[in-house]
Amino acid sequence: MELGFSKWVLAFALSSWLLFSRAHSVEGLRGNSKVRGVNLGGWLVIEGWIKPSLFDAIPNGDMLDGTEIRFKSVSSHKYLSAENGGGMGVTVDKDVAFSWETFKLWRVSASEFQLRTSQGYFLTCYGEGCSVSATANSPSEGEIFYIERNNNNQVHIKLITGAYLQVTVGNLMTADYPGKPGWDDNAATFEMMIVANDLHGDYQLANGYGHHQAKEVLKKHRNSFITMDDFKFLYRHGINTVRIPVGWWIAFDPDPPAPFIGGCLKALDNAFSWAQAYNIKCIIDLHAAPGSQNGAEHSASRDGTTGWPTSPEYVSKTLDVIDFLASRYATHPALLGIELLNEPSASLVPMEVLVPYYKQGYDIVRKHSTTAYVIICQRIGNADPIELYHANISSHNLVVDLHYYNLFDAYFVNMSTVDNIDFVHKSRGAQLQALNSANGPLVFVGEWVNEWDVATASQTDYQEFGRAQLEVYNAASFGWSYWTLKNDRKHWDFEWNIRNNYLQLGNSTNRNIYDKDHNRRADYRPWRYLLNERDFLRSN
Repeated sequence: MELGFSKWVLAFALSSWLLFSRAHSVEGLRGNSKVRGVNLGGWLVIEGWIKPSLFDAIPNGDMLDGTEIRFKSVSSHKYLSAENGGGMGVTVDKDVAFSWETFKLWRVSASEFQLRTSQGYFLTCYGEGCSVSATANSPSEGEIFYIERNNNNQVHIKLITGAYLQVTVGNLMTADYPGKPGWDDNAATFEMMIVANDLHGDYQLANGYGHHQAKEVLKKHRNSFITMDDFKFLYRHGINTVRIPVGWWIAFDPDPPAPFIGGCLKALDNAFSWAQAYNIKCIIDLHAAPGSQNGAEHSASRDGTTGWPTSPEYVSKTLDVIDFLASRYATHPALLGIELLNEPSASLVPMEVLVPYYKQGYDIVRKHSTTAYVIICQRIGNADPIELYHANISSHNLVVDLHYYNLFDAYFVNMSTVDNIDFVHKSRGAQLQALNSANGPLVFVGEWVNEWDVATASQTDYQEFGRAQLEVYNAASFGWSYWTLKNDRKHWDFEWNIRNNYLQLGNSTNRNIYDKDHNRRADYRPWRYLLNERDFLRSN
């Protein structure tokens, strides 16, 4: 009886809060509504887990930029080691491998690599007979090693001059093995172990294929992954906004710095045209900043490092990118807002760097538009989004973006269906209520997904989990955006969820433009545009 009463009180309080929160509407959206959005992830910023097949044809595809490897001598059974993470000569004398014995690949070609230590030094060796050391601060020709590989993950390593490396009696590594080694138990043969191969982003794809082939792969992907038909689908299901991740190199289109591939800008222009035709708004999300703001593949990090916050040059270049995007799209009818930076790392991006950047980025957008929303993302990791409310960035059309996943943390691993739903209602609901009441920026759940760590969940469980999230996230004063429209993992795929009835959005006011066969009514003309497979033509 007491439990039932408590649930009734919680439900009443939540429903009262939800009703109150719906009073806010977002400028530029029809019908006094808030954002009901979907992310176009994996399109203009590559994330290999969204579409793994993009990487299938890369030669030596398990040796991409950022892959972590170890070498063990087959003759001495010792690991190659850069003691203290580099700064001195390397040895082959460790029985057990840890961080000193782990190297990150910088790929030059399918068989040529530079090897980076845990402290950022590069292995180097100049000329036949040299001893290998970990003393180079930046890579050049002397830091390129050619890796020959057999089917048993055994390798030979040689300089570009042709000299093979070998282990000496004194456990050093020198470039003086006589002749060409075989695959027997000799001093020039090593076992190569791949410790981690987690980065599959734009850098890995472009550098893995090489410019010419990567250009063809990405051209096909950008032309087919997201199309006008997807906007038709979104409109039909009541979606009024798309959040579009872009990388910093879009500002340098059509010829961005290597290894990045041009063509993103044309695709983004298409998205704006399709959005305008279906009365959908666009949020441009700067997902990848120069040097990477979080070390992830979706910020185009080369090897998992985060260089953005320590480089004033990178920060300045990022502001230039914001200026480029704002100047290009500020007057476009489909623009709703610009997100200044996606998911800066809480542990690596200090507020002392982030807040000035956010303030300057806000001013840049305002220079071009007085109405576009400026969106600032919470830091990911151990950080409370309330810190952004205390930053005094601005009071006009500013939005804080939160990303909610019941994943990626051991806390969620053993949760049941009920546990997950309770967490959404109580923890997330309470946080949104507090932020909505903070008399500051609007609140945006910019990423969430109808997926969790409940291995035995039924379709009904997923429906209830999705319903709980929608009930709570609908209360965010700016709205929400699902991650993501398309994904090889079905529960992350918005279209799959809708078509298979795992996620139920409820009734949409937009559906009456379609007949019973889901075809657009002949008398419907969105925004004075006629849809054509090749172009958009103004109607008479």
